[in-house]
Amino acid sequence: MANTPGAKKAVRKIARRTEVNTARRSRVRTFLRKFEEALASGDAGAAKEAFVKAQSELMRAVSKGVVHKNTGARKVSRLAAQLKKLSAA
Repeated sequence: MANTPGAKKAVRKIARRTEVNTARRSRVRTFLRKFEEALASGDAGAAKEAFVKAQSELMRAVSKGVVHKNTGARKVSRLAAQLKKLSAA
């Protein structure tokens, strides 16, 4: 257990940051789920809108340090490929 003032403060800061990051990660997952649902419905317009929102949210998570840069880029790339596949069909 933390027993110095600095260590106690660090524990408090980590707890706050963990809470914020958890909320951000959850928000990203929500937008990804909405995109998946739009894809499943087969509506290209709705899927395009959901893609733009999901991409924006993913990149915001990257800028905040919740998701690694390459992970965000990979996920966006895969979403774009899925959207392209739907639009081509």
